[in-house]
Amino acid sequence: MATTMADRLIRRHPLQRLESPSRGASALLHACGLASFAYSFAYLVYNPNQINDSYGWHMQYLTIIGLSLSTATFVVGLSADLTASARLFAVKNALSVASAPMECLITALYWSLRAIDPSLVFPDWAPPLDPIADFTFHAVPSIALVADLLFFSPPYTIAFLPSLVLSLVIAFGYWMWIEECYRWNKFYPYPLFEKLDTMQRIGLFVGSAVTMTVATGVLGWMHGVVNGGEEVKKAKSGNVKGE
Repeated sequence: MATTMADRLIRRHPLQRLESPSRGASALLHACGLASFAYSFAYLVYNPNQINDSYGWHMQYLTIIGLSLSTATFVVGLSADLTASARLFAVKNALSVASAPMECLITALYWSLRAIDPSLVFPDWAPPLDPIADFTFHAVPSIALVADLLFFSPPYTIAFLPSLVLSLVIAFGYWMWIEECYRWNKFYPYPLFEKLDTMQRIGLFVGSAVTMTVATGVLGWMHGVVNGGEEVKKAKSGNVKGE
């Protein structure tokens, strides 16, 4: 009896809607997510453009960096489901602290910029993006990761300041990376960067980091709405695994 109860607690945090890790719905979500991510990566290979032969490959795009982190998150999540590993489950939750807010940021930035002016995100030389691929690149990852957080994960316990620092590191790390790629390629992956001066780029990346931090807070609030949060311990700096 005690062993059965302990096993259930391992698979389901008190503030977690559905059982995870598990070989049921949790594994299904992670497997379906990985299938979509694999389709996206295959699309890059089978529909090449000049980015394929440039320095940095498609990893110049924040979308693909986010997709890679999402893939790592779901690979670890599915591995936890199949092995019932509490340690892998904790690693998945730690990765989610970065990947879920990042994908929310990517989705918000992409669709808003595209609505304003598609030329801000699509270079003149880029072929039209297939609608299904567009959806798998710029919507499915955020939907899948938010679903994983809300229904198959314990609540975030990362505090505001560590969340902001993490977001700033990601934002300015990406800026340094695309500048390095520009040094070799002589073009930016997103035409938007060509239109901005240095101060405007600083504003863009600071704004993106703040947006990602806000997304982390909103996701935590949504988790509380879906799962209840009365007994959630006060967030502590450095505790990002939902333990």
